[in-house]
This record gives sequence, structure tokens and C-alpha cells, in this order.
Amino acid sequence: MLADLTHDCKAAFAFLTRLPVGPAPAALESGLAASVPMFPVVGALIGLSGGAVYALAFGLGLPPLPAAALALATTVWLTGALHEDGLADVADGFGGGRTRADKLAIMRDSRIGTFGTLALVLGLLARAGAIAALATPWAVLAALVSAGAVSRAALPPVMAMLPAARTDGLAAGAGQPHPARAAAAVLVGALIALLLLGHAAPAALLAGAIGALAVTWLARRQIGGLTGDVLGAIQQLTEIGLLLAAAALRP
Repeated sequence: MLADLTHDCKAAFAFLTRLPVGPAPAALESGLAASVPMFPVVGALIGLSGGAVYALAFGLGLPPLPAAALALATTVWLTGALHEDGLADVADGFGGGRTRADKLAIMRDSRIGTFGTLALVLGLLARAGAIAALATPWAVLAALVSAGAVSRAALPPVMAMLPAARTDGLAAGAGQPHPARAAAAVLVGALIALLLLGHAAPAALLAGAIGALAVTWLARRQIGGLTGDVLGAIQQLTEIGLLLAAAALRP
């Protein structure tokens, strides 16, 4: 049991962060589906790191917006811009490709286009603006931890429901998690948000779910399934939705 938990933690950390926890994500890809209950835990820790940096910057006298930029820079560094890269690739592929094959080819291209650049800029602006609007260190910490957890908890259900759009790549290699493990991830993420966001939690969870469902629907319609880039876009839209709702409902 302990060995399985340790393996799941390493797999989740290796996939979702750039922290040196052991084998590279590719080496753990076959066990990724089994590790999904740990996704919201890893996401919460990423959010906690960003919230701690925000609190430090705010305490040193920085205004909310530059403090928010430093918080986001911390989370991006910890993840190696994994999810932001996925968002940009999905925006380029879905926005610029005419056929399914074109879209998949564009998404695999390492270059970034106009749609991807706009998606990144607007996504960062929305997140930074929401964090700055929350202003107080505790409100920001609660929102970032919740957003980190819920946005990663949104990935396992999609992995369980959608087929892989390619025969190779991350989505195909990771496989589909057992529904019980996907449900456990959702439950952990939702509980973290309910504990930290209080009265704003239901609306924040709904906003995050709308973001995840929108990307999932687009992926099914545009390419017929799931890729690693789609997972990144789902994480980003879920996080943006939750942060915006938390800012709108701040006391």
C-alpha cells in the first residue's frame, strides 16, 4: 500500500511539475492513470507555493498586481509551463487547422502562432487580474490552492471519458483511469475548495467545471478525442474560471 502510494505521488509530481522526484514523466507514463487521485494534491501544493510568494511580495510592500505576477511566475516555473504550452497549442490547432489532421499536426508543432499567443496573454491577464482583485494574502492563498487542486482534479474524468485522439503521445500512453480513481480525484479537489473558499466555493466550482466542459466539448468536436495539449487547456480554463469566480465573490 505504502509503495503504491509512493509510486503514485512520484508519478503525479513527475508529470505535473519539474521537481526532481525521480524518473522522468515518460518513464512513469504507464502508471500515470493510476496516480490520478494525487493530481489535486500536487495542484494544491503548486497553488500553495504561488500563494506563499504572493504573501511575501505583498508583505514587502508590492501592490497586488506585481505580487500576482510573481505568484504566477512561481507556478509556471514549478510546472515548466506544461499547461500553458497545452493551451497555446490547442488554440493554434483549433483556431488554425481546417481538418482534423491539420489540427493535430499544428498542435504537435513546437512553434507558437497568433491564436496561441493571444490565448496565453489573455489567460495570464485573467489570472493575474483575478489574483490582484482578491488582494489580501489569505484570499489569494485560498484561491490559488483551490484553483490548483480543482484544475488538476478536472483532468482524470476527462481522461476516463474521452478516447485518445492519437495512437501515440501522452494521452494514448497514459491510458484511461478507473472511474473510481477519477471520482476520488474530483472529490479531493472539491473538498479542498469547499474548505478554503467558503460561500464562494459552489460558484467557483461551477465556473471551473464550465471551463473544463467547454474544452472537452471542443476537443471531441474538433479532433474526436484527447491529447496531452487538451489536458493542459482544460487545466488552464478550469483555473481561470475558478479564480474569476472567487474574485467576483470576494467579501
